Amino acid sequence: MNDIPLSAFNPVSKLVVKQTTITAPKFPVIDAHNHLAEPFGGGWDQRPIRELLDTLDMAGVRAYVDLDGGWGEDILHRHLDTIKAHAPERFFMFGGVDWSQWAAHGDRFGEWAAQRFRQQVARGADGLKIWKPFGLHVRDQHGALVSVDDPRLDPLWAAAGELNRPVLAHVADPVAFFDPLDATNERFEELNAHPDWQFPSPPFPPFLTILEAFKRMIARHRGTTFIGAHVGCYSENLGWVAQMLDECPNYVVDISARISELGRQPYTARRFFTQYADRILFGIDAGADLDTYRVYYRFLETDDEYFDYGGGQGRWQIYGLHLPDEVLQKVYATNAARVLIRA
Repeated sequence: MNDIPLSAFNPVSKLVVKQTTITAPKFPVIDAHNHLAEPFGGGWDQRPIRELLDTLDMAGVRAYVDLDGGWGEDILHRHLDTIKAHAPERFFMFGGVDWSQWAAHGDRFGEWAAQRFRQQVARGADGLKIWKPFGLHVRDQHGALVSVDDPRLDPLWAAAGELNRPVLAHVADPVAFFDPLDATNERFEELNAHPDWQFPSPPFPPFLTILEAFKRMIARHRGTTFIGAHVGCYSENLGWVAQMLDECPNYVVDISARISELGRQPYTARRFFTQYADRILFGIDAGADLDTYRVYYRFLETDDEYFDYGGGQGRWQIYGLHLPDEVLQKVYATNAARVLIRA
């Protein structure tokens, strides 16, 4: 038998198993991690607001967190004016940090960033989005890589707590992105197609070095609520995430873009959801996409086995968690409402 290239291997499962069609969630949803602009949001900021609202209505999404302000204040202001202004009860807009200004402000950058965030909140921002350049690329005025727990940033995290605004942080990608790109890497195809997604050490910090610094930073700011994006950036090790939740009562996680990982460990994931039912937020990180929402609902609500989650993150299928109603309600909306809606 001749060998075939991995890219040509596309096996069709012969399993005969139950397939459940979920068109709407069992309970109303708050999507706590998503985007409206390109590249992740599908360009919804350029489409009629009524079309966006109709799509969210069909998806059963009563509120939507847009994180695009993390890419710049100009985007934040545009989305506040063109989207939230038309339906303020449906949208939460997060601001961000302009890391390029560190050289100009030196060791007082954290104070400057805190002041900018205060102005973003005055303009209407509902939270702060921190993206993965922080920990991987951000450098100070001396050209040194900035650690996630750098004390010079304490004024920024403290300001978020004083303003009662959550900080959603994505500081690391899947563990395989930090491993050598060889025959043992389970994300080989993905990384081969996107070599800029690989962060080998050196020159980048080891994966756990980033995560441990993240934990120290959150533990140091108990008065600020932090949201760990993508199951705390470590969906491959729910035991580690659980320990961090235990140690940091001001910490919650979202499940966006990680049902591929959660769904291949259904027993462990179900126990995790049940034990930490009050600490998990729903999100898809795929724009207002009806088909993606329905895959997530199928994953959370059914006991379907070995089904396609949309691909792109590994050569495996996933299994449904069949969560109890009381857990579903918390994950779908109750937890996000507690974190996002200020008294």
